[in-house]
Amino acid sequence: MKYQNVAEELNEVIGYIKSDSLTDDQKEKMTAQTVEYFDQYVSPGWLKYRKSVSTNSAVIEWTDHDSMCEGLYGEEFIDCLGGFGIYTCGHRNPEILDTVKAQLDHQALHSQELLDPLRGYLAKAVAGITPGSLEKCFFTNGGAEAVEMALKLARIATGGRWYISTVGAFHGKSMGAISMGGKNTYRVPYLPMIQQVQHVEYGNAEDAEKAIRNLTAVGEKVAAMIVEPIQGEAGVLVPPAGYLKRLREICDQYGVALIFDEIQCGMGRTGTFFRCEAEDVVPDILTFGKAFGGGIMPITGIICTPEMWVDELVENPWLLGSPTFGGNPVCCAAALATIKYMIDHDVPGQCAAKGEILKAGLEKLAEKYPTVIDDVRGLGLMLAVEFVTSDVGYCVAKGMFARGVLTAGTLVNAKCIRFEPAAVITEEEIAQVLERLDGALADAKKEFSL
Repeated sequence: MKYQNVAEELNEVIGYIKSDSLTDDQKEKMTAQTVEYFDQYVSPGWLKYRKSVSTNSAVIEWTDHDSMCEGLYGEEFIDCLGGFGIYTCGHRNPEILDTVKAQLDHQALHSQELLDPLRGYLAKAVAGITPGSLEKCFFTNGGAEAVEMALKLARIATGGRWYISTVGAFHGKSMGAISMGGKNTYRVPYLPMIQQVQHVEYGNAEDAEKAIRNLTAVGEKVAAMIVEPIQGEAGVLVPPAGYLKRLREICDQYGVALIFDEIQCGMGRTGTFFRCEAEDVVPDILTFGKAFGGGIMPITGIICTPEMWVDELVENPWLLGSPTFGGNPVCCAAALATIKYMIDHDVPGQCAAKGEILKAGLEKLAEKYPTVIDDVRGLGLMLAVEFVTSDVGYCVAKGMFARGVLTAGTLVNAKCIRFEPAAVITEEEIAQVLERLDGALADAKKEFSL
């Protein structure tokens, strides 16, 4: 009887999914149940965390397209949150979606034994869009998993056991990835974690060199240094010119693998396919994700130089990892279509051009509201506005939400708000975002008497 009740409830839910339109009664019921089930079965804290339920009525997302998210009742939001970088190609991009649907018509997942062709095609394509001699690919499901594989690969390839990371870094929340993280809020509940990790100042190559030199001097071997070419979660921090190149020289000098985490800043978002290209630096291992699945399917991964794929991995190909769903056909189809779309439509170029327009508008607003905004920074469509306090930033974010624009804070506060819209956003929509932000800033200035 219990199972039958579940089946009956699911029959109704599947009906919602298959329906072209919902009645007002269905929408009302779905809204109430979503809030109730999040509170009881998902996480009560999630309701307090989201702006969408910070007012009297919740907004239930149900449809999306291009640069827009839409609620169950037709509420429209220009998406400047972008799923933290997922929707570079837009929401439900038709070219990518059509490819995924075609793949689903003949196969979704792989047998785990036979050779699945799309994984090979995708690996070759990734080698074609990444710089230098990066060649060997390993596909995973989420960003933290990709980072885990990169960390493991560095140990296998170098024989080292220590890692160098940076203060403010964000590499995911699995145990290895969060051990590399540079924010105490995420780390403290899980201490002690991986112990052989040393954090250095971001943007300061001499700090990194000193840490590696001192560890080497006392007989410890460093496996890798992991760094974001632009720190995302820390507040879209762009390091000084020459920083990445100097890290490359230091790692070469001491036999340390250099890992660039481009899960957020890669795949065109900052104006080149990968940020390290703009600095003319090639890492030993590169992680990618977020927009890699085209905003349609979840897929991430790593690519490394041939030298990193040592004989131990050739003899034991399962040693690095064997995620059940890693590199599955339907996700590979999405990634293949994404890469083609990005090349055909020059998505990196669009991000660079539209990013200049958006950033210039944000800078004008910073001049207009100097007591509200502290800083505007970033590259391409990976931008951030820093406010005088977190409370002011949250007020602005809520004001933007009320005006139909989604934004996101960083480091679990709103002092710094990210703007990461899709590359398909129009100049007209950018103008609307700036106009609505102007109104939200005026409200915050008045509320806090700034």
